[in-house]
Amino acid sequence: MFYHLFTHLVAYVSGFNLFRYITFRTAAATITAILISLFLGPLFIRLLKKYQVKEKIRAEGPKSHLVKEGTPTMGGIIILAAIIIPTLLWADLTNYFILMLLGTTLWLGVIGFMDDYLKAVKGHSKGMVARKKLIGQLSLGLIFGLILTFAPPNSSLDGTTGIPFLKNFMLYLGVLYIPFIMIVITGSSNAVNLTDGCDGLAIGLTGICFLVFTGVVYISGRADFSRYLQIDYVPGVGELAVFCGAVVGAALGFLWFNSNPAEVFMGDTGALALGGALGAVAILAKKELLLVIVGGVFVIEALSVIIQILSYRYRGGKRVFKMAPIHHHFELKGWAESKVVTRFWIIGALFALLTLSTLKIR
Repeated sequence: MFYHLFTHLVAYVSGFNLFRYITFRTAAATITAILISLFLGPLFIRLLKKYQVKEKIRAEGPKSHLVKEGTPTMGGIIILAAIIIPTLLWADLTNYFILMLLGTTLWLGVIGFMDDYLKAVKGHSKGMVARKKLIGQLSLGLIFGLILTFAPPNSSLDGTTGIPFLKNFMLYLGVLYIPFIMIVITGSSNAVNLTDGCDGLAIGLTGICFLVFTGVVYISGRADFSRYLQIDYVPGVGELAVFCGAVVGAALGFLWFNSNPAEVFMGDTGALALGGALGAVAILAKKELLLVIVGGVFVIEALSVIIQILSYRYRGGKRVFKMAPIHHHFELKGWAESKVVTRFWIIGALFALLTLSTLKIR
């Protein structure tokens, strides 16, 4: 909105030319998202308490989590508002990449909201049937893949993806491109959701990942920077830095209320939307495999669940971990929840630094 308004006024006030710069609008979107989160947080938390929209803690989880029973949930609505509103205000809304990201975020946010509603309001302990949730995620991935295959924003989105640490080499996926996109969006969405089990854990790691991708998409959208670093140039994708900045701001603002002890949980409303948006950003920047590195903690969390299930099923009920996802394993080993979160953030920051190094080490 501001971009379209003020860039049309440049002819009258030259200072409005500032609104053409992605870096300025990214910073503005980040600050706006933080302010929206801090403003909406107390209001929405009171509303959730009023209508008894509260988390129900599983009895089989860590006993230390039982004190969280009754904490307001569905705080992902705060996150969605803090992402969507700044993006609408500061981004170029004619940019196809921005529209695809907003659509992805809303789609998965609605699925997560339905799941949270069934659990917190209707009292269905398992929420939405897992099969229906998976169908919703895969359907989004399919639509996303079809758009990029048959109506891509530009010719650079050609069914290829970059390989970390390799220069001048793109992996062509061919007929596997659409299934690949479906896996990336569904996998990243569920990985973030699985990680959302300790106060501040998932939102902190998400903020780190989007901070990295703010730089990645900006560089990928500039011919001079991408040529210097020998990474794939994707015209127009730099505008996604505004969206990524909004997510970073939303994460910081929500962390104010979600840090231990949490005043509100994001629920699936936030987790599914954030994870899916992260996967979508990686796809549009043609850095899907980079997602495995920057989201290394999310990958580890998801793998711990898969390993636990396979071990229990095929090894006569034996478990590899005390409990999965793996953050609960360390809690049951005696680590305080705040220590688990802080150490996982540190690991996430190390993965972020490794990701940035791949842009130069090629």
